Amino acid sequence: MSNSLLLPARSSATLRTRLLPLVGAALIAATYAMLVLLQPAEAAAGLSSWPAVVAFAGYLAGAVLLLAGVLPQLPASVLTVIPVGLVLNIVLGQFVGSTLVPLYLDSIGTVLVGLLAGRSAGAATGVLGSLVWSLFNPTVLPFAAGAAVVGFLAGSVGTLVLRRAWLAPVAGFLTGIVAAVVSAPVAAFVYGGTSGAATGAIVGMFRAMGDSLLASVTKQALISDPADKAVAFLVAALLVLVLPRRIRLQFPLPRRAAANRD
Repeated sequence: MSNSLLLPARSSATLRTRLLPLVGAALIAATYAMLVLLQPAEAAAGLSSWPAVVAFAGYLAGAVLLLAGVLPQLPASVLTVIPVGLVLNIVLGQFVGSTLVPLYLDSIGTVLVGLLAGRSAGAATGVLGSLVWSLFNPTVLPFAAGAAVVGFLAGSVGTLVLRRAWLAPVAGFLTGIVAAVVSAPVAAFVYGGTSGAATGAIVGMFRAMGDSLLASVTKQALISDPADKAVAFLVAALLVLVLPRRIRLQFPLPRRAAANRD
């Protein structure tokens, strides 16, 4: 086959891998903006309300576009690890959310996929986990954009974290600050606080001290999120590093980290 025939195909593939994730990210950002600007309390009531349906559709379309752009370049093994990440998020998040622990632990699976497969796969896992979880716990749906941010940042620093595991909690702590800023307006404007037992108590404490609702929720998030994401990054990095080398190197980021180390 001549080079003249190969070049258009390569250009089309490159355009797809760049354009689809960008459109997907834009859809996720637009859905988040809708929730913050319109402040629809009905979004937490499940798919019986139009804001929840619109949010679900927007986030789902964004996640699908993220995966459509990146999966053709990823090994089939990524398709097996994404469901594992979803289950980790939901099981741990559902359990911890009902306790008095002021953490979430609902992003370990998202970070795991990000460290293995990169930004787009990590972001898509965060969104899809929130969507699946919202089918039986509608309160998590509006936080899907924050979950996408966590997965994106995990994929962004994955190679560095896997080369120097001691940086995992540092990267997680910094990611938690960003996640707190993203999630606080949703918790404040859509829910009037937060849905977790322990985190709600912290918000109540700041409110009693005279802070506004948004300030109280933001302070709570800046207390809980950095610690939560530090734990999530450390656990996810250790899970990757304890995998047998032949399995670990099937994934792009661990393979890149090993090549840089060598």
